[in-house]
Amino acid sequence: MADKKVVLTYDGLKKMEEELENLKIVKRKEIAEKIKEARGQGDLSENAEYDSAKEEQAEIEARIVVLEKMLRNAEVIDDEELSHDKVGLGSTVELYDVEFDETMIYTIVGSAEADPMNGRISNESPVGMALLGHTNGEKIKIDTPDGEAVFEVKSIRK
Repeated sequence: MADKKVVLTYDGLKKMEEELENLKIVKRKEIAEKIKEARGQGDLSENAEYDSAKEEQAEIEARIVVLEKMLRNAEVIDDEELSHDKVGLGSTVELYDVEFDETMIYTIVGSAEADPMNGRISNESPVGMALLGHTNGEKIKIDTPDGEAVFEVKSIRK
């Protein structure tokens, strides 16, 4: 079975590469030192520091595997191919919420980069999917967990 492709912006790719490098170079060294210190304390069968360090090591190694797999399957969004006319992956969209009379800005990204608290929503989320392909001035009805919401696309930019 083929691995799922991971859609990333250029910034998202760089952040992921930086995280991987930090885990491999810095965190691995730190955790090896913690394990060494814990071993120096004697009996490992009742050594909480040792158990904690080994658990942290396993988490770091698991994250490294995940990041490497994601980077192998990464498809980077080409900024030059982004449209100002239609919402697509990598687009930053200014939306007007008709019901609440407020404006919000979202960047549509792949699920690996999604961070809704910082305005980065996945193309696979209900709002992200509903926005794809729409143009300036269009009103869109979106089913959200809180019910149906109506938004108007105010602007689209790269």
